[in-house]
Amino acid sequence: MAGPTVVRGCAAAGVSEAECRLPPPCRAPGADRPSGPVGGMENQGVPPGPYRATRLWNEVTTSFRAGMPLRKHRQHFKKYGNCFTAGEAVDWLYDLLRNNNNFGPEVTRQQTIQLLRKFLKNHVIEDIKGKWGSENLDDNSQLFRFPANSPLKTLPRRHPELRKNRIENFSKDKDSIFKLRNLSRRTPKKHGLHFSQENAEKMNCEIINEDQENSVDNREISQKDVEEVWRYVILIYLQTILGVSSLEEVINPKQVIPQYIMYNMTNTSKHGVVILQDKSDDLPHWVLSAMKCLANWPRSNDLNNPTYVGFERDVFRTIADYFLDLPEPLLTFEYYELFVNILGLLQPHLERVAIDALQLCCLLLPPPNRRRLQLLMRMISRMSQNVDMPQLHDAMGTRSLMIHTFSRCVLRCAEEVDLDELLAARLVSFLMDHQQEILQVPSYLQTAVEKHLDYLRKGHIKNPGDGVIAPLPTYSYCKQISAQEFDEQKVSTSQAAVAELLENIIKNKSLPVKEKRKKLKQFQKEYPLIYQKRFPTSESEAALFGDKPTIKQPMLILRKPKFRTLRY
Repeated sequence: MAGPTVVRGCAAAGVSEAECRLPPPCRAPGADRPSGPVGGMENQGVPPGPYRATRLWNEVTTSFRAGMPLRKHRQHFKKYGNCFTAGEAVDWLYDLLRNNNNFGPEVTRQQTIQLLRKFLKNHVIEDIKGKWGSENLDDNSQLFRFPANSPLKTLPRRHPELRKNRIENFSKDKDSIFKLRNLSRRTPKKHGLHFSQENAEKMNCEIINEDQENSVDNREISQKDVEEVWRYVILIYLQTILGVSSLEEVINPKQVIPQYIMYNMTNTSKHGVVILQDKSDDLPHWVLSAMKCLANWPRSNDLNNPTYVGFERDVFRTIADYFLDLPEPLLTFEYYELFVNILGLLQPHLERVAIDALQLCCLLLPPPNRRRLQLLMRMISRMSQNVDMPQLHDAMGTRSLMIHTFSRCVLRCAEEVDLDELLAARLVSFLMDHQQEILQVPSYLQTAVEKHLDYLRKGHIKNPGDGVIAPLPTYSYCKQISAQEFDEQKVSTSQAAVAELLENIIKNKSLPVKEKRKKLKQFQKEYPLIYQKRFPTSESEAALFGDKPTIKQPMLILRKPKFRTLRY
């Protein structure tokens, strides 16, 4: 089952398929091990899909085995070949992770050491005597080597019948209420949903003309109809933003609970924070007071100024203990795969995509979880930017402490995954920087739902077999381009507009020749390159006005001065 994954992982690491199927000792030592991190991995992201954390594990371990330099080392008067020290492994892996799009520069050296300990526990590496299983690995000169067995983890395979049933059940649920025929698993990438003429012909429907529409009463929309529209709209937007042909490998549509979305959209404070009707689901008052104290430090209204040294650390520990004791992370175990898949959008040129996708995904959370996430992100974001905040840790800065403390409170898998810590830290760092935008209510979603509901009431289509159903409004989305393409288009578009202005001046027959010359001279001064492209030679410029003599014509009429007689 792991065969295809092995080949893909080795290809990303620069290892041929033939070599990949051999155990490491069968390869020539150092033959496929460059001196630095493997170039392919930091530029290639693992695509969205199920078990992405496992596939990332396979990607990292394959790159580590293929790229980590091996050489001879001496220890206790004895030489060992094809090995490396723990410090060398930390240096190499630390550089690899920081340059990888899936993890980024937020990775710390301590997190790299923790990952190497997991490598030792899972027998990705072993000490020079062949021992493994413990987590005794530090940033020192202890010697390690690669074992003969493969470090790759097998991906669970979904039973085809279960997958087929899931798709069929979703299709039945989808069609039973509105006959929303356009929710296709083959929606084109980067494009919205379109209600085409072909679909209309297949449905054998007859569009009601304007006179008939005015005579037909509006259809009464039930609460269940409203909920299904919310589910449908958010799935379509999420699919379009992520640019995937299908969401079936990212999220099960049944995981989208419309009641949560509707509550999170409407029951909010003026700052966009969810307000819970049932106060028993809210944070305890003492936690809220402690969070407010640190978020507004040193301008806290609820608590008096501290009377002892270390007061801030005690308050912070109180908050951390509460969140660490929660039974599940704030993003819930259910949505783990969804958020891990979005982590692959967290790249500089895809920052806008990641923000929009996270904005929608956070609406799927149960309202108590969304409220806790909003308050936590607001607090740690303010604390990390507060220059007056006292030092809360002896070895870490405030931002690093926030990420290290709360990453597992935000994202983790029900079954411990080895890369959970790195993935969660990456996500929390991004949430801290963009929490205000990600956790706000998207107004466009409410507008889209209202349009759908209005379309159901008024934009009816007659179908003799199914009664009254509604086609979907047409949505079109701009295709995302890179920053370089944007700059190039901006320049080319501007130049085209300026060139068009030049042509208008040239072809303007009502403009006097003197005025035209003046404008062209001014244009040449402001845009010399565009002017030179239009008039490459002096002859081409002279041809515009025709052949004019260079010497002025002599004056034909001279007015004689008048002389008057001088009388004495």
